[in-house]
Amino acid sequence: MNPEARELAESDDHSFKALGLILAAWDEGTENGVASEQMAYAALFAALTDLVAMYGEDAVVDLARGLERRVMQGEFTLGRIIQ
Repeated sequence: MNPEARELAESDDHSFKALGLILAAWDEGTENGVASEQMAYAALFAALTDLVAMYGEDAVVDLARGLERRVMQGEFTLGRIIQ
């Protein structure tokens, strides 16, 4: 497990802990020859199926519609310089 993932996984904050565990699984997958793109699709599938099971299709559609604006604003772009 990389140091960043380990630190996050050991956090008392459940959001950071979850992120750290996901990053660790991602690292393990890529180390075992799974392409990052495949890991991304699998992670999205797992997340969306859980969200649909918990909140229903309509709520997940609303969430997905809101992602376009957030992606375009750079919220998910790592290493972005804000001027």
